Amino acid sequence: MTVTAQMARFAVVGAVNTGTYYGLYLLLLLRLPYIAAHVLAFVLSMTGSFFLNSYFTYRTRPTWRKFLLFPLTNAANFVITTGGVYLLVGLAGFSDHYAPLVAAAAAIPITFVVSRTIMLRPDTPPKTAERVG
Repeated sequence: MTVTAQMARFAVVGAVNTGTYYGLYLLLLLRLPYIAAHVLAFVLSMTGSFFLNSYFTYRTRPTWRKFLLFPLTNAANFVITTGGVYLLVGLAGFSDHYAPLVAAAAAIPITFVVSRTIMLRPDTPPKTAERVG
């Protein structure tokens, strides 16, 4: 599959993941402060994103190793979106209902590059040839 096709599929998964995140965020916002709602919605949607990216975007078998590394994919996303939500709501007076959507847009390119690196990395390193003599 070409990188362009992967990018298109990544965008579809991203749209689904953003919708899932946002729905969970709004639901959790009914009971939790906005930062707590953001963090919990983010973690739950990231788990779904792992499986969608594994099966649909990169067509690779999900493994525990990839699952455990996958949060690194979203580490930059998390920092950018959390900082963005804080800056937009806490400092700029932006609506806590729309701030996560605006903040998420800045994190998309970084997330794709890291995601692709982790998901397409071999599970075991290749064996090196032994030297004779």
